[in-house]
Amino acid sequence: MFAAIQSRRLYRQVADQIRSQIEHGQLGVGERLPGERELAEELGVSRPTIREALIVLEVEGLIHIRMGSGVYVARSPREKHLRIQPDELEGPFELLRARALIECAIAEEAARTVTTKHIEAMDDVLTQMARTFNNPQVSIALDRTFHTTIAGIMENSALDRVVGELFDQRMTPYFTRLASYFESAASWREAFEEHRAVRDAIAGGDPARAKSAMQYHLHQSQLRFSRSFDEELETERDQSAKMSRQK
Repeated sequence: MFAAIQSRRLYRQVADQIRSQIEHGQLGVGERLPGERELAEELGVSRPTIREALIVLEVEGLIHIRMGSGVYVARSPREKHLRIQPDELEGPFELLRARALIECAIAEEAARTVTTKHIEAMDDVLTQMARTFNNPQVSIALDRTFHTTIAGIMENSALDRVVGELFDQRMTPYFTRLASYFESAASWREAFEEHRAVRDAIAGGDPARAKSAMQYHLHQSQLRFSRSFDEELETERDQSAKMSRQK
């Protein structure tokens, strides 16, 4: 049985527990792990926390994630493998929440001080972004430029550095692996429209709307990473349960 998790940085402890189950043979090579919902209920944590823990283990090579099918044990921890240092990494959802707190305030203030030059800079980034939906590496770079351009409106080097460094945390193998499952040309189009709404609110000099648009964008970013790895399987189970209740 798994033990309930209670302290901060929960995904690290979740990863440790699953790793221990594999190491002690309670989860064998090729065996499917319990679904995200089941793990979340048993461990007493959120499903995003489970998702973050599973990504840690996949980067280490211990598990293999098959979208729509589930998560399977790839090999034993006793075998030689990459072991990342999770204590040095914030989880993706933790980073996005931190960005929301900081960048919403920046967008709000930027709407009060924006100039024609700043609007032109935002427009230049958006023009380039509209042509790169099928090129994730370029899209990510332009995404970063858009957010740092907004921070630059404040003319505060400390804020420039904080926004840039927080964004750069997504360049870790951990965040990159998570993004590989959920980012696509369609998701980048969605992000582009959200960026444009932020631009319009700032350019219009509307602090409240700028804050709300940035908050919406970063919330949607979290949702884009929130689809379950075994969503299709869980949907089938839900439908089966519903049919059973109707009989």
